[in-house]
Amino acid sequence: MKFQIGTNPVQHDEFVKKSSYCDLLQSSKWAQVKDNWGSEIISVLSDTNEILASALVLIKSLPVGFSMLYMPRGPIMDYSDHKVLVFFFAELRKFAKTKKALFVKFDPMIVYETSKFNEQALKSEQGGDYLETIKSIGAQHFGFNLIMGKTIQPRIQANERLQANIESIYPKHTRRLMKDAINRGVKVVRVGEEGLEDFARVVNLTENRKGVALRNFDYFKKLMDLYGKDAYLHLATVNIADKKAELNENLKQLEKDIAETPEEQKKRFTRLNDQKKSTEKTLKELEEFGDTEGDKVIAGILSVKFGDTTEMLYAGMDDTFKKFYPQYVLYTLTFNEAYADGSVWANMGGVQGSLDDGLSKFKSNFNPDVQRLLGEFTLRTSPLAGLGLWAYNKRKSSNLE
Repeated sequence: MKFQIGTNPVQHDEFVKKSSYCDLLQSSKWAQVKDNWGSEIISVLSDTNEILASALVLIKSLPVGFSMLYMPRGPIMDYSDHKVLVFFFAELRKFAKTKKALFVKFDPMIVYETSKFNEQALKSEQGGDYLETIKSIGAQHFGFNLIMGKTIQPRIQANERLQANIESIYPKHTRRLMKDAINRGVKVVRVGEEGLEDFARVVNLTENRKGVALRNFDYFKKLMDLYGKDAYLHLATVNIADKKAELNENLKQLEKDIAETPEEQKKRFTRLNDQKKSTEKTLKELEEFGDTEGDKVIAGILSVKFGDTTEMLYAGMDDTFKKFYPQYVLYTLTFNEAYADGSVWANMGGVQGSLDDGLSKFKSNFNPDVQRLLGEFTLRTSPLAGLGLWAYNKRKSSNLE
């Protein structure tokens, strides 16, 4: 075996995509997304130059010329191959010293437990073994934390296993909300960069509403430029004027049908009156929005496909239109297109370990798998690591932007 620094990005990506631990954050282009960090791709090769282990390493400068290294959702390897694992981390220590790195952070895409919401978690067959193996090379385990903000990446995530007719796995109330959205005129389309301004607007509205900082137009454009056809931008729109005109026509027809229904056809009379009341109710709701012309973007999702997973990275919604329930149609179309393009999973991102917060409850509407990963590790690579980690933890939120 031999250690390689500066692995060809294409070869690295091919290796990562074939791995069961594949993750977008280990794609070579992620280094360009995180262009405020330095980066390097390091690998272990066999005697025949076959990649046995590989990692995108991000390098963050620290004061006084020191640095920290981070392998997001890496490294990628067969964790049951103890010989390769020990060799990789021994060489990683040497590499870290060349970068004056005080420590290395990493959080491999190893699933420790899986469950559905409100179900007992099932441990993976090898997760516990891999935990002990990684600890045996000197890495410190952060623990099975339940709070998203405590680690660089969320330890717990909601991951949708894709299939044809994905709606069939939804709870009944989710399918009802999808129907309500469609009845209110919500439509979803996939667009290119021309839709980024509208998307950035609804994300900004979400930031203001929730008091969080997400990303801006330039960041979203960078993602779409880098990942090209593997970047998906879906927007939910509604045309108030067109929908009101359609409903008014429907109402006229219903009134005509009711007037022409013989008295003895009581079931038909009741059904038509129920439809009339529902149409009138929807029209009344739409009156709040005036006679706005044209398609109005009310929600959006930006996703990127890498390997067998589509990562749903950023989402936003105009809360003015929350009763239109656009996200239920939006997520479903994203799932369906991801599945059609070969994805096995659609990762909706992190959730709190308690699973009782608003974000978790929303994601539960799509019946995803709740995956609890092994978590974050720290490998100390300098006698000054303790001091460096103290400073890192104190300034973590700003350092990781």
